[in-house]
Amino acid sequence: MSFLPKRFASTFTMKAIPSKSHHHFQLPSSSFPSGFLLGGIHAGVKKKAGVPDLAVILSTSEHPTSAAACFTRNAFKAAPVLVSDEILSKNGGYARAVVVNSGCANAITGKQGMDDAWAMVKATDALLSPSKSASKFEHETLVMSTGVIGQNLPISKILAGIESQSPRNEKTRVLGSDFKAWERAAQAFMTTDTFPKLRSRVFTIGGVEYRLAGMDKGAGMIHPNMGPAGTSFFSAPKQLHATLLGCIMTDAAVSPRSLQSALTYAVDRSFNSISVDGDMSTNDSIYVLANGAASNGKIIDEETDTEGYEIFKKELTDFAADLAKLVVRDGEGATKFVTVTVKGAPSYRDAHNIASRISTSALVKTALYGEDANWGRILAATGSVPLQPTSANAVSPTIDPTKVSVTFVPSDGTSALLFSSMVNLRR
Repeated sequence: MSFLPKRFASTFTMKAIPSKSHHHFQLPSSSFPSGFLLGGIHAGVKKKAGVPDLAVILSTSEHPTSAAACFTRNAFKAAPVLVSDEILSKNGGYARAVVVNSGCANAITGKQGMDDAWAMVKATDALLSPSKSASKFEHETLVMSTGVIGQNLPISKILAGIESQSPRNEKTRVLGSDFKAWERAAQAFMTTDTFPKLRSRVFTIGGVEYRLAGMDKGAGMIHPNMGPAGTSFFSAPKQLHATLLGCIMTDAAVSPRSLQSALTYAVDRSFNSISVDGDMSTNDSIYVLANGAASNGKIIDEETDTEGYEIFKKELTDFAADLAKLVVRDGEGATKFVTVTVKGAPSYRDAHNIASRISTSALVKTALYGEDANWGRILAATGSVPLQPTSANAVSPTIDPTKVSVTFVPSDGTSALLFSSMVNLRR
């Protein structure tokens, strides 16, 4: 029932958000990396029956599976982040499984949250087949959680769901390697997402064909700032229920140090370069598993195979960017997709900081939403960013307003609109 006078009702009408489902489509099963079993099930974390809320990803390769991660720099790191960080550090960059739940973030939940995260790790470890490398590590599972902050997991339901995927339970086990299995796993990542985010690609290094596939999620609370284990950046917790999670798998063999190096580079140029609402989550995590199932004994390493490593790093970066773009397109309430490109900055860091300031400016966002080419707001945001000195004793560079221009490039291929700050300097 509306309590507004009828003549004012149209003033409050919201613009309909167009469907984004076309960003999800079937991928050929042959494009997925070999040596992985995965799937998604409804464990009961989410209230709606049948909606996937638990994903299990297992590496079945006979080769050692390297693992790398970039975690949130939020000071209030969630229990899954802390537990996975510890496992990767102890194992020296090896892990063979990932378990993910949606519907509850298990963040800021104290000792109980840590106990629950470890319980998920141990239950998933039990699903792994014995291997020669297994005896080296106490735990081989990384864990992710996403959903409401400050609530405890329904851990008994989650553990029962993980157990249902044991080879002993043939009637309930749904793990597979085809498109449907990957799709169900991607669906289990979702919170307020409107479509599952899944992509795959095939690439070649030294005449050997490899595959990359991965999934991510995120619709709100999206302004990632992730780095390798041990990095931090303070940000107060927000009582929201979304985050950025991503998991990428490849059947290439990559040394742990090189996998981490490539992922850090890729994340800086993809996930750390997107923003929806400017809020950094307590749970943001991106994992990569490289199981070597297609390697024929060839190990990609940045020191012993520079050419192969550079190809892999580029493929991973491009792939991560594709996944990151899907997160932006599915932003809560988002109707525009905008790429901010900064040219001529003294350093990559300066360019990144300027692009970030522009993309998070409320005034810029309202201009873009209203389809108003108010380029002055972009210049104002640009000019508010202090440039960084190139060395400890160097003088910080400054922006020269007479050499700055703003260009709007329509995505439909029509002519670009060029504006220059010089117009403000003319008499």
